[in-house]
Amino acid sequence: MIMQGMNYLEKLHDIQEKNQSWLCVGLDPDPNHLRVDWLKWDEPILPFNKAIIDATADLVCAYKPNLGFYLQWGAAGVIALERTIAYIPRHIPVILDCKTGDIGHTQAAWAKGVFYELGVDAITVNPYVGADAVIPAIGKRPEKAVYILARTSNPSATDFQGDLRAGQGLSAEVLRQSQTWPTAGHKGYVVGATYPEELAVARQLAPTANFLIPGVGAQGGSLAAAVTYGPDPIAGPVISASRSIIYATGGTHFDEGARQAALALRDEINEIREKLETSM
Repeated sequence: MIMQGMNYLEKLHDIQEKNQSWLCVGLDPDPNHLRVDWLKWDEPILPFNKAIIDATADLVCAYKPNLGFYLQWGAAGVIALERTIAYIPRHIPVILDCKTGDIGHTQAAWAKGVFYELGVDAITVNPYVGADAVIPAIGKRPEKAVYILARTSNPSATDFQGDLRAGQGLSAEVLRQSQTWPTAGHKGYVVGATYPEELAVARQLAPTANFLIPGVGAQGGSLAAAVTYGPDPIAGPVISASRSIIYATGGTHFDEGARQAALALRDEINEIREKLETSM
């Protein structure tokens, strides 16, 4: 049970301990991957997501729906997103991957909508406009969090983000400067596992921040680096995988396939954790 006044990191820590998991499952409904018979429904997203949640709720530390996958379905997709969030057990954090990053009053409107109308615990934020993308969201919300894009997992990330290994460029400046912004809520960072050496540098630059780490599934990032450099003083990292879990198998028993894939990845993470603890 979530106690009133619990902040985001406390909620995350509790579920990580309960489920012995640092795994986050991305809920990204793609019409190109859903079963053909489901596409005959007026709204196939919610039953699909419910099945995935029912199959994995005891194996995860968070769920991460990506807003784009719901907008492609129009109004029906947005309604399904709202109902999906409401269906997720309250003790499991929900991170909305929306990468919003607008100026003050607009960002405040975003935050009100996603935190209070949709009811999520954290969002991803693009810091290109600076502190105005973060302070209106969690400046006075101690129970909420943002994950600031620091080093994304995509191949063209280096075009603008710079060489984090050398401590230079946009990624390094984001990690340095954003920690000085006054916020009641938690400032975490998105750092992709596809750049393992930069994960280590990110941890040095942000020693107390929680990391949301994408890229370990279909993108082939380093799980070992995510486990090694992901933990902060309070909680473990949120290691996210979407396609490799929710579309692990097709057919009638897709939910069973998702459970087996989630179980395998969670256990692989825990095996690496145990090896690291033994070697210390």
